[in-house]
Amino acid sequence: MIGYVTLGTNDLPRAAAFYDALAAHFGVGRMMDTESFIAWGAWGGAPGIGLTKPFDGGTATVGNGVMVALEVKTPADVDAIHATAMANGAADEGAPGPRGNDGFYAGYFRDPDGNKLNAYCMVVAAD
Repeated sequence: MIGYVTLGTNDLPRAAAFYDALAAHFGVGRMMDTESFIAWGAWGGAPGIGLTKPFDGGTATVGNGVMVALEVKTPADVDAIHATAMANGAADEGAPGPRGNDGFYAGYFRDPDGNKLNAYCMVVAAD
């Protein structure tokens, strides 16, 4: 149902470098690139993510309680994306690891503009 998520930024070149690094983990690159908007993903693929300077010309701000979740296949993928985010200027919001007892594995971080994201996967419990 979701086609893409757009986050605001006050520094598009800095934010673009951050998301270029994350997109590489998903095997995608930029699918749109203008002076004020960049989107990563694949046409006809899974939902993408975009960055934009606010249309009204105001300052981009972070939505309190808003988070973008990036689904991956394995805990190793979660670990790698979290490490990439940290290496590219993210702030740690929760190191990768299991959450609860239902097989949910996630790592949380904020991009250089303060937008909250996580990488997660579901892990099948061993019998």
